[in-house]
Amino acid sequence: MAWFAAFYGKLVENLQILPRVHAQEEEELVDPQTVLREKCHQGPKVEALYAKYQECNDRVNSRSKTTEICQEELFDYLHELDHCVTHTLFSKLK
Repeated sequence: MAWFAAFYGKLVENLQILPRVHAQEEEELVDPQTVLREKCHQGPKVEALYAKYQECNDRVNSRSKTTEICQEELFDYLHELDHCVTHTLFSKLK
């Protein structure tokens, strides 16, 4: 069987039956979701929610004993950010 593989390899090489495919240089891939999140973060509503979240974080970090965790502020911010992103994200996917 080894002789057949060698024979077949030479046959294909000589006849050029199969096309040769050469790898192209890969371009740097950019995640469209990351780009859209950066763009949406600059919107006034998202910026206001982020500021509210940061204010809560600063308040929590300034205290030594607190039960506050800023979960609501974080969820509000992420919800609005994702809502903004979803308007155009799927049109950018290939």
